[in-house]
Amino acid sequence: MGKEKSSASRNIKIKNKRASFEYEFIDQYTAGIVLTGTEIKSIRAGKASLVDTYCYFINKELWVKNMYVAHYLQGSFANHIERRERKLLLNRKELRSLESECKNPGFTIVPTLLFIDDNGRAKLQIVLARGKKQYDKRQSLKAKEDRREIDRMFRK
Repeated sequence: MGKEKSSASRNIKIKNKRASFEYEFIDQYTAGIVLTGTEIKSIRAGKASLVDTYCYFINKELWVKNMYVAHYLQGSFANHIERRERKLLLNRKELRSLESECKNPGFTIVPTLLFIDDNGRAKLQIVLARGKKQYDKRQSLKAKEDRREIDRMFRK
């Protein structure tokens, strides 16, 4: 019974679907997150969201802001704050690279996927991204619509 529960919690993949529409992805990294006990339990239950989430640097450390992790129902008075800032864990080389790229105008760091790895730890997939212009967004919508149309034709 314990293995079934752990395999179910590993299937947790919380996506930021809006990010691929709003941004053009340049480079991708996988970062660990510093969490409290009730936060990891909520994430394993699938009670988190990456809507309007972004990353920024403070004193050469990468932080994620506005990530929603719901209160853990069985948590006591020691339950966490839902939208607190959380530190991301990357190696120094990756941090320096990201920080230098982020200083360029138009670039930002956006979380795209929150998941549980094989060891049961929560990981956040972050992307160095450049904001899309309005015409790029229209192009993305048209390409998506074309793919749907082609799929419909082959199903018949």
